[in-house]
Amino acid sequence: MQKILQAPVLQAQVATVLIASGSSPEEANAVAANLVLANLSGHDSHGVGMLPRYVDAVLEGGLKPNSNAKIVLDTGSLLTLDGQRGYGQIVGAQAMALGMERAKTHGSCIMTLANAHHLGRIGHFAEMAVDRGLVSLHFVNVLSRPVVAPFGGADGRYGTNPCCIGVPLAGRAPFVLDFATSRVAQGKMRVAHNEGRRVEPGTLIDEQGRPTTDPGVVVVPQGNGLFGALLAFGEHKGYGMAVACELLGGALTGSGTWHKPTDPAVRAVVNGMLTILIDPAKLGTQAAFEEEALAFVDWLQAGPVAPGYDAVKIPGDPERAYRVQRQSEGITVDAQTWQEIVTAGAKVGVTLT
Repeated sequence: MQKILQAPVLQAQVATVLIASGSSPEEANAVAANLVLANLSGHDSHGVGMLPRYVDAVLEGGLKPNSNAKIVLDTGSLLTLDGQRGYGQIVGAQAMALGMERAKTHGSCIMTLANAHHLGRIGHFAEMAVDRGLVSLHFVNVLSRPVVAPFGGADGRYGTNPCCIGVPLAGRAPFVLDFATSRVAQGKMRVAHNEGRRVEPGTLIDEQGRPTTDPGVVVVPQGNGLFGALLAFGEHKGYGMAVACELLGGALTGSGTWHKPTDPAVRAVVNGMLTILIDPAKLGTQAAFEEEALAFVDWLQAGPVAPGYDAVKIPGDPERAYRVQRQSEGITVDAQTWQEIVTAGAKVGVTLT
């Protein structure tokens, strides 16, 4: 049976499992809060359903609790950081704090973060930046099982490689564009599989390269031990963006790119991230930026609304609406995902009901 839990209750339960896995209470609460925020934002793919994989990654040694972002190089407006396989929610936030401080001082900062465990919802880092009036751009690669097929290819060769852009809008809710370069996030396939749902045609290919609507092909190995793959969004255009994220988030950061056979037994998810932060106030265009940005958003939203839609929205609006709804109604966790969380807790001696 599915569970419906209020955010504070769910966060406390997740934190308990993380503490039992070796995290300090402070780290556990921060990671749990980040996962629950993803659920609240409508992104269950990056929410508490990741906990079982995190526990497995700690137990196998691929995720190192209580690790911090290490400064490798600091020239002021250039930062090179190593996440040391720490929780991405922790080392990512530490990296952003350093980068935002430099951007406020110098007007901009180019920051690389290598070897972070799963960073979670990248939009969270853009939200941190826009809260301080900064524009942010993020290019991320994923070292895990390769689950996305290149354009024209018939098997998985790289990860979901997200791209994210945050732009503050004076006096308004910010623009936060956060998307996987695959047609959907891998985590959304896990959620669909656990809920017993099929997915939209044109999203997946099976282990033989044939179109399918069964999300299980990228969640569990098929009869021959192989997996299917997600397709890139926007055909060759999304594929090109994915390659850019691999080159910038993986190669340029020193975090590494994917170029080896898959090992489905490995549970760790390693991210590299290139972040560019810009302070419009130091750029000399602040007034024009604010005026023109708002004028454009107003122009978009003043137009007629298409049939079947209630409004013209900007990126970030759906997440904000979900947060209001789910803070009130609670977070629904499907039965299979909840059982996986209970099983993960049992591995570290925690009993969840």
